[in-house]
Amino acid sequence: MPESIQSVINSTLAIIQQSNFWWQILALMLAIVISAFINRRIQSLLKAHSDSSHFTGIRHIAIRSLQRLLWPVVALLLIVPARAIMRGYMLPVNLLDIAIPILTALAAVRMAVYTLRKVFTANVLLRSSENVLTLFIWMLVILHLLGWLPTILTVMDNMAVSFGEFRISVLSAINLLLIIAVAFVVALWLAELINKQVQRMPGVTPSFKVGVSKFSRFLLITLAFLLALNAVGINLSSLAIFGGALGVGLGFGLQQIASNFISGFILVLDRSIKPGDIITVGDKFGWVQELKARYIVVRNREGVDTLIPNENLITSQVINWSYADPNVRIRVSVQISYDDDPAHAMEIMLNCAEASSRVLQDPAPAVRLIEFADSGIALELRVWVNDPINGFAQVRSDINLAIWKAFKEADITIPYPQRDLHIKSGLPESWADGKSLTMQDFPSQADSD
Repeated sequence: MPESIQSVINSTLAIIQQSNFWWQILALMLAIVISAFINRRIQSLLKAHSDSSHFTGIRHIAIRSLQRLLWPVVALLLIVPARAIMRGYMLPVNLLDIAIPILTALAAVRMAVYTLRKVFTANVLLRSSENVLTLFIWMLVILHLLGWLPTILTVMDNMAVSFGEFRISVLSAINLLLIIAVAFVVALWLAELINKQVQRMPGVTPSFKVGVSKFSRFLLITLAFLLALNAVGINLSSLAIFGGALGVGLGFGLQQIASNFISGFILVLDRSIKPGDIITVGDKFGWVQELKARYIVVRNREGVDTLIPNENLITSQVINWSYADPNVRIRVSVQISYDDDPAHAMEIMLNCAEASSRVLQDPAPAVRLIEFADSGIALELRVWVNDPINGFAQVRSDINLAIWKAFKEADITIPYPQRDLHIKSGLPESWADGKSLTMQDFPSQADSD
């Protein structure tokens, strides 16, 4: 065992064996128990106020901040007078002297982490790891106040392995992770700040906003990683071989991911698809919600989000209903009987186009006679709308309902499907006897149209 660690253990044992030490422990335990009880009672009241709709904005943030500071602050308010009383009785208070800055550091760390979390509102990882981050920073502060931190750092630095001239220790690895984490946090904060500023710029297209957001995030994260490596003393020129191996890996194992990533930039630069567009990809129809680095988010009429890889939008056919002109034509087909007048039916259908307020008058609605079908005369009403974002089902429903009512009033028949059956031979004997007729009763040479 190293001498530094042995000396720390010996000094700790010597302190524990003193009777005055336990008086301080008793004072600390009483302060912790009382502050925990007070904290529990006040926290329930603060929680009720924070959940109330009357407390929003700054008041809500103030209550949340007070919830995080309540326990260490109450404990400090109890320990400070206890230290003064023990000093009045000439008792040592070295342990209480250490507890006060530790509790102060805990309050400061919890407040700092909460403030950081509020800054990164979209960072789910930071919100979920708030308690772990607070505990880690607090432990570092405790070790520093106790004077144990230099010894522990020395031990961690001695635990190392060497690869030629390159030496890796536990301490350098932890430093690298911490620097990368801090650099990434700063990079993400700057990227989010740039994104908010771009979103507020008037007259800027959605594609340009998405492009700036993607490029700035990618650039800042890359710079953060390279600066973190350089900060811990890693020579970037030594990563040339690693970069070549990474390129080979991208060419084989990560080819699909790299393709989607590059396709995302192509979509942003050529502005073929942007947030808010109505598109159809294969059998997927919906509204573009977001353009991500690897995929786009398309939401359909049922509110279901579909994640479509960017590469599919480059290599396959995509229908963009709002690419250049928002005007879209809707077809409403109907059949009438051969006994009815098609000209009169077409005039009625043209009037029924006004059943929907979304139908445009320019281009004007039109009716066409499509064909003489098997069951009736096929007619088609064609109307235009300029808001495809609202869908087409409601327009068709309103027009079809109006056509149904108008045809009823005009005695125009919408025929059922019909089929003529011609029997070349005589009738079956079962039919002549009054029995029910089945398909087995017909001769095999029966011909049907």
